[in-house]
Amino acid sequence: MRALRSLEQWELLHYLGRWLLLACAAAVLAGSASAAFLLALAWATQTRESTPWLIAVLPIAGFAVGWVYHRVGRPVEAGNNLIIDEIHDPRKVIPRRMVPLVFLGTVVSHLFGASVGREGTAVQMGGALADQVAKACRLRPEDRRVLLMTGMSAGFAAVFGTPLAGAVFGLEVLAIGRLRYDALFPCVMAAIVADRVCLAWGVHHTVYAVGTVPPVTAASVLAVLLAGVVFGLAGLLFARATHRFGALMKRWVGYPPLRPFVGGLMVAGSVYLLHTQAYVGLGIPTIVAAFEHPLPWWDSVGKFAYTVVSLGSGFKGGEVTPLFFIGATLGNSLAPWLHLPFAMLAGLGFVAVFAGAANTPLATTVMAIELFGPAVAPFAAMACVASYLFSGHAGIYHAQRLGAAKHVRSLPEDLRVGEWPAYRRQRDRDAP
Repeated sequence: MRALRSLEQWELLHYLGRWLLLACAAAVLAGSASAAFLLALAWATQTRESTPWLIAVLPIAGFAVGWVYHRVGRPVEAGNNLIIDEIHDPRKVIPRRMVPLVFLGTVVSHLFGASVGREGTAVQMGGALADQVAKACRLRPEDRRVLLMTGMSAGFAAVFGTPLAGAVFGLEVLAIGRLRYDALFPCVMAAIVADRVCLAWGVHHTVYAVGTVPPVTAASVLAVLLAGVVFGLAGLLFARATHRFGALMKRWVGYPPLRPFVGGLMVAGSVYLLHTQAYVGLGIPTIVAAFEHPLPWWDSVGKFAYTVVSLGSGFKGGEVTPLFFIGATLGNSLAPWLHLPFAMLAGLGFVAVFAGAANTPLATTVMAIELFGPAVAPFAAMACVASYLFSGHAGIYHAQRLGAAKHVRSLPEDLRVGEWPAYRRQRDRDAP
């Protein structure tokens, strides 16, 4: 018996049982919160589409959300970046107020027509709720880091219906070029359970079909790699534009609640000027259309501009679904030039622009397989990796660390993505 207890596998039984309970607790909370959020989001979208004049109230709604965050939400205003920072450097428990604030703030944004997503909200809720479990169980800092990662995985998996991609996302998003395998089991279990919990609440996810996938030939490989380069540059441009517009708004508008008010005026004014609401909200109908028939090239540009203004001015939500929109419509437009099926290239753009903007090529490749089927796997991997490389050392998450350089020889350890531009300028000045 003593020899049995000394076996490593015996110790693993305790590890598996402990983390199975913790991961399931975080997953049930994250899956339920995501289900409630998705149902509320569906109501907000339906209400906005049936009541077009609501877009005129967007500036006032933006001011209201901004005022609430200014009064009681400043400790959680960093959103996903706060969670990533806490995983890298645990300091204090994420306030519970993050959950209702980001939930209501995102629903209000969608109800009145801001161009934002939903991933950020689900991941923030998952991380904040997981941290409450960590606090109740009095976990050590290292275990708290792992549980925060499971919360991120659970939220991502539940909101998109992609449990395996959600698990990998929680491991991959923290640092470029580095995975946290010590959290593999909890993240996998939390993502799977959260997805099933969300479905049990009656939530249904959109189905996308890429249709016929061509054989892997020299011509198709080169075409997909070229598309991946374009997708990566689009992700790079999106990340930089969003951050720079946000910095400009902070410089121009000193009072924080006025920033979404100004952004709301810009979005609502352009909607009335262009006579279209195609680029507000999630834009799921246009994403689905990108898989069914050719679309005009300016759809990706329109969504890009509306999302940069909405997120940069302070509306709450996420970046990922708008990136899906931008990628799918961009891929749809590139298909005739690259002689590839537009449905397949829309699917590749769907995941690859996100891969470049978030620096998560593995999670997005797995997502492509879960959403579109295994036949697309070789092309998805090529497009996502090419996009990841050509997006450079930039990203939508400022707190993401540069764990390993993509192409330069060396980087300072744990440099934040948001610090990379200043570091590069200083390095260039110091170079002989």
